[in-house]
Amino acid sequence: MLKKLIKRLTAPKNPDSPRYRREMAERICGKRIRYVTERRNNVDEVIGREGSMSLRDDELIVFSSSNVVFRCPVDELTASELLSKDGVVLTGPDTEHGGVERTVIAYYVYYRK
Repeated sequence: MLKKLIKRLTAPKNPDSPRYRREMAERICGKRIRYVTERRNNVDEVIGREGSMSLRDDELIVFSSSNVVFRCPVDELTASELLSKDGVVLTGPDTEHGGVERTVIAYYVYYRK
């Protein structure tokens, strides 16, 4: 209990810091995905259904529809959870698709608590 309190009090506040990016990637790692959308010209298009997110070799990998739809180095990743906590917005250079800067939104599978 004390360990959780200390971790929460010393949590990084700057979203541009490497520590914040790493902790955010570790928080969303292992989440199951209902679907993934990509924002193009202010329109969200579904690019995959059913999958998961994982960390491998300092890269966050979004796997959906039997494909890797997004792969980004953690140090260059900008991740922010949706206000509803139902998903996460990921922005960064996608090394899977030639290093192009992309913004994808991964929506989590809903679990009743």
